[in-house]
Amino acid sequence: MARFARRNKWFLLVVVAPTLLLATYLYALASNQYVSEAHFLVRTQGGTTAAPASGIGAALGLGGAAGGAASGEAQSVSDYLTSHDVVDTLQKRLDLVKLFRRPEADIGSRLPMESPTPEYLLRYYQKQVDVYYDTDTGITTLKARAFRPDDAYRLTSTLLMLGEQRVNEINIRGFADAVALSRRQLDEAERALGQVQTQMTRFRQSERDVDPAGTAQAQIALVSRLSQELSAARAQLATTQALIGGASPQVEALQQQIRSLERQLAAQNGRLTGGSSTIAAGLGGYERLRIQQELLAKRYEAASASYEAARQNAVRQQLYVARIVEPNRPVKSLYPKRALTLLTVFCGLLVVYAIGWLIAAGVREHAA
Repeated sequence: MARFARRNKWFLLVVVAPTLLLATYLYALASNQYVSEAHFLVRTQGGTTAAPASGIGAALGLGGAAGGAASGEAQSVSDYLTSHDVVDTLQKRLDLVKLFRRPEADIGSRLPMESPTPEYLLRYYQKQVDVYYDTDTGITTLKARAFRPDDAYRLTSTLLMLGEQRVNEINIRGFADAVALSRRQLDEAERALGQVQTQMTRFRQSERDVDPAGTAQAQIALVSRLSQELSAARAQLATTQALIGGASPQVEALQQQIRSLERQLAAQNGRLTGGSSTIAAGLGGYERLRIQQELLAKRYEAASASYEAARQNAVRQQLYVARIVEPNRPVKSLYPKRALTLLTVFCGLLVVYAIGWLIAAGVREHAA
């Protein structure tokens, strides 16, 4: 045995001893770590998943705006779940430091410091939490490791909830940005329409006329009727004078009627077109306001339709998290992978030893 040890001391030192030390640590000291896993999709209200176009579709730009937006937001959610922002939130909600420093955790696996710096805590967290976004399917896989099954489950569930909250925040900002311009245009059109309607109300109050256009039409009809009556009276007077002469009481009555009609017609014409305070002058101002109101009403209708279209489009582009696989509560530990780790290290050391042996053999051969 001693002879074998002397002849193979380098093999024992380089390969066997480190492997035995690692085996002792893995099987005697290393703590079990449990993994909770969840899968989710980021989708739009229209059903578009976050998977972008690939191959020829991507080259030709056939991925679609909604799909591209969902893909970008899905990747931003994945980035958020491994950021210092989420670490700060988890520290407040779950006491992340305590969760990673459980008493049963071995010294080589647990968080070494009770008060780590934010940067160190983030690095350790990123070793314990894995977020993978599959660009082909659009599915995001979330895995969290902890020293207790409940801790792993709580960590994954909280991360999934935080991802949903981030998507909601993105929706709120995106919706506000999408409808901001059309909402501003609608507000401006509404204010302008309200102002001209107020001016029309003041005009009616100052003129004491609810419907200036109707009043003008009624006045025109009255002038037309008086003109017709005056023409008829004059024709009747001419006929009467031709039949019975000019000294008849009937002729005097007709002449008096004609003079009365002429006075009424002159008065009504004066009221219609006689000066600055006549119906025609007031109607001009009212018509300007009415035309302005019609134009602003059309502008308001167009702005309202534009706003509604922008709102519906923004709603169609709203994102939500579709849970494909809910977080599981682990029963069996998956880490550390003792046999695989031991075999990998043993093979690696064996390769190192073989390379060293070949180098040493070459040196001895040249020396000889």
